[in-house]
Amino acid sequence: MSAFLDSIISRARSRKQTIVLPEGADPRTLEAAEKVLAADIANVVILGNPEQIAASGFNLEGAQVVNPATSELKESFAEELARLRAHKGMTYDMALGLVENELYFGVMMVKTGRANGMVAGACHATGDVLRPCLQILKCAPGVKLVSSFFVMVVPNCEYGENGTFIFSDCGLEVQPTAENLAHIAVNSAKSWETIMGTQPRVALLSHSSHGSAKNDDANKVIEAVAEAHRLAPALMLDGELQLDAAIVPSVGKSKAPDSPVAGQANILVFPDLDAGNIGYKLVQRLAKAEAYGPITQGIAAPVNDLSRGCTADDIVGVVAITCVQAQARG
Repeated sequence: MSAFLDSIISRARSRKQTIVLPEGADPRTLEAAEKVLAADIANVVILGNPEQIAASGFNLEGAQVVNPATSELKESFAEELARLRAHKGMTYDMALGLVENELYFGVMMVKTGRANGMVAGACHATGDVLRPCLQILKCAPGVKLVSSFFVMVVPNCEYGENGTFIFSDCGLEVQPTAENLAHIAVNSAKSWETIMGTQPRVALLSHSSHGSAKNDDANKVIEAVAEAHRLAPALMLDGELQLDAAIVPSVGKSKAPDSPVAGQANILVFPDLDAGNIGYKLVQRLAKAEAYGPITQGIAAPVNDLSRGCTADDIVGVVAITCVQAQARG
């Protein structure tokens, strides 16, 4: 276990939160729940068929197991969902059908304060996980854009924050505009402060460093940097920067000598989803990095997605991060 995860788990234990895991039919979720309970990281609610979960062979003593289809909460959740979505034509009967879905039921648990956060995505697509979040929880106050990031912990790495980085956005925004890139950068810095508690140093990545290439793609990143400085003037942020210029001190000094960030970035903002998704998976697989996420940012309560290739240990890590986010929310 990395020092990063040790620290996050310790913080999660310090003020335990209740996390709902809606994918009770997935063995990885049950294995993760067993580990979370054994390590006393969080209170756990598992959604699914209680008989099948009991027969799974995992030690889930202390977990609350709820079947959305038969729960006594179903009717009150449907009433609340119908009220929230009435402007979209939602009726009680329509809402009643939706809350039998474990993802909608889980988000309603968060909405009504019965859980502090939710972790899902082991066997659901990102769109399916986020749809009820955006419909029910919506964006946090003052936040324009929901985006995502991975916490990457690279072993034996001298770059970033002792090998720890945030990579954004690797899961949601396919072709972000310059304005959206700026919001991703600023929100990623806030996420770093919540999770890491140290100074964020944000690099907006490109194939160009400070004008070494002239084209529309590089210009988009330059515009994003200008907008991010407008949104958060005190933030240590720069771009456009090539990857090596962003994280390697000697290269940063050579390619961008006047940059406050070059060579020491701990947050890497990718220009589009292709670059972000490819980048995090290269680091995860070739550098054997721990990759926690995609963690969402900008939703009014902490609901986090998982890669469908995740392991039980990955889920444990995301549960711990979700707890820390919930603690920060208060």
